[in-house]
Order: sequence, then structure tokens, then C-alpha cells
Amino acid sequence: MATGRTLGRGYRAAVAGRVLLALVGGYALAALATAVLSLTLPLDPAEAVTVATLLSFAVMAVAVLFVFAARSLHVATLWLGLPIGALGLGLWLLVRTGGST
Repeated sequence: MATGRTLGRGYRAAVAGRVLLALVGGYALAALATAVLSLTLPLDPAEAVTVATLLSFAVMAVAVLFVFAARSLHVATLWLGLPIGALGLGLWLLVRTGGST
């Protein structure tokens, strides 16, 4: 087992980057998924928000797992960036067109 003295700054920076990406990216992904699901689920508005909020906890957990399972920080950023972009675009279209159920 490595001690704190043998770990380089690069390794520590990579771990810190993954933690930051997991926190910020996971939150962004969960928030966007909640917003999109709240507008698209075919339920009463209060029930749709409740279901979407409950699902957001699973989305956040999966996002954190993916960030730490990725081979590199660049791959993890891509894994989070693509769904965040897609959900952001979808939310923008939903709000702009007024397309909710």
C-alpha cells in the first residue's frame, strides 16, 4: 500500500478533478434529468415532480460511479458532458415550445 509520501501531485490532482467532476457534473446531470422528467412524465404535476426527484438520486449515484470508473478524467468529462448537453438541449426545447404533458 502506498503512503502519502509516494503519491505524486499529479495523482492527487487527478483524484481531486474526479471528485469535482462527480460533484458538479453529477449535480448538473441530476438537476437537468429532474427538470426534463418533471415536464415529460404523463402524471399529475405534483406526482411527476416527486417521481423525477426520486429518480434524480439514482442518476447522481450512477454519474459518480461512471466518473470514478472511467479510464481518464477526459473520458469521464465526455461521459457526463454528452448527456448534460442532450438534456440541456431537450429542456430548452421543452421550455421554448411549451411542450409539457
